[in-house]
Amino acid sequence: MNHLQGKLQPLLRSFVEKGPAGCALAVHREGERLFEDYVGYADLETKREITSDTIYRIYSMTKVVTCTAALILYEKGLFLLNDPLEEYLPEFKNPLVYRETESGEIYTTKALRSITVKDLFTMTSGLTYPGEGNETERHVARVLKEIDQRGEKRTTREFSQALASIPLAFDPGTRWHYGLSHDVLGALIEVLTGKSFGEFLQKEIFDPLKMEDTFFRIPESKKDRLCSYYNPDDQGNFIKNTTMDSNIQADAKFESGGGGLLSTLHDYSRFAQMLANGGTLDGERIIGRKTIKLMATDHLRPENRENYNWDYLSGYGYGLGVRVMVDQALGGANSTLGEFGWSGLLGTWVSIDPKEKVSAVYMQQMFPNLEGYHQPRLRSVIYGAL
Repeated sequence: MNHLQGKLQPLLRSFVEKGPAGCALAVHREGERLFEDYVGYADLETKREITSDTIYRIYSMTKVVTCTAALILYEKGLFLLNDPLEEYLPEFKNPLVYRETESGEIYTTKALRSITVKDLFTMTSGLTYPGEGNETERHVARVLKEIDQRGEKRTTREFSQALASIPLAFDPGTRWHYGLSHDVLGALIEVLTGKSFGEFLQKEIFDPLKMEDTFFRIPESKKDRLCSYYNPDDQGNFIKNTTMDSNIQADAKFESGGGGLLSTLHDYSRFAQMLANGGTLDGERIIGRKTIKLMATDHLRPENRENYNWDYLSGYGYGLGVRVMVDQALGGANSTLGEFGWSGLLGTWVSIDPKEKVSAVYMQQMFPNLEGYHQPRLRSVIYGAL
């Protein structure tokens, strides 16, 4: 443990010297805490320090929770991965796809096949995030802006229905494209269970794992524990950002399976330990060992792999909502084949290793998040000490 401490503490301090304002890391193995440390500030103005009960916006680390929750229903026989999505969410029947002529004219035709449930998990559905990269991204941006301007508080299911009216960016299964697929998975969970997405997570994951500070909407009594989120400017000053916090307020209805959760280092570490331990923690079984193995299997095919090309994910394939280590030489990585996890917009990161029964969770709140610098270094140091 001292071996790990001697290397990780200076690394975390070096991160905070360059930004973020503060960070935290916990590493566990077979239920034993190998390392835990908190560095810097949760809020610069008030000099509030990062502590064990600091709450973070975990953004896309929500995806690992969402996919685990959906796989709990898979284990109950409520769906199969290759089922057409419209069997459960009829709004996705007969999807259209945006196409482009050689002269650049945009038109739509019917998709070559239905979206499957598995396409949602593996980001091969044709659904995208809002953006400028293609016609679907532009259309999604327009629809979300209209919802915003009308001040509508859409539920998770209503959000899914709004997305279903937008033509896809490509035929399902043909490409990998990061997007709103896991938000639709949240709607699928609601339809299959008759519960709100948040209620299902509470009952099946948060309560049994004693995750008392993980939720979509922050209670008034815990607001003073929320870590401030900063954007560094060109001079290195930290500008506090509160523009993205509408969905965590008490009156919000949308529970985003792709990025909506708040959590603490302690809570998310318990979730990660459970996955590293083969689906159990403190005698509570959440999900089966073989299902975790399926989740952490590379599901990309040669034909849909070429878009999965983010530099810092070199050496990783993509499973059911998680990156999966498939080539240590390509990634320059000393981690184990099959090590898996994901990260969040503001630089949060989780690594789960069922072979070594090791899990690591890192928290910070900054964008640009420096994930390509921080996360591979954390991995190198942690695995170097095992």
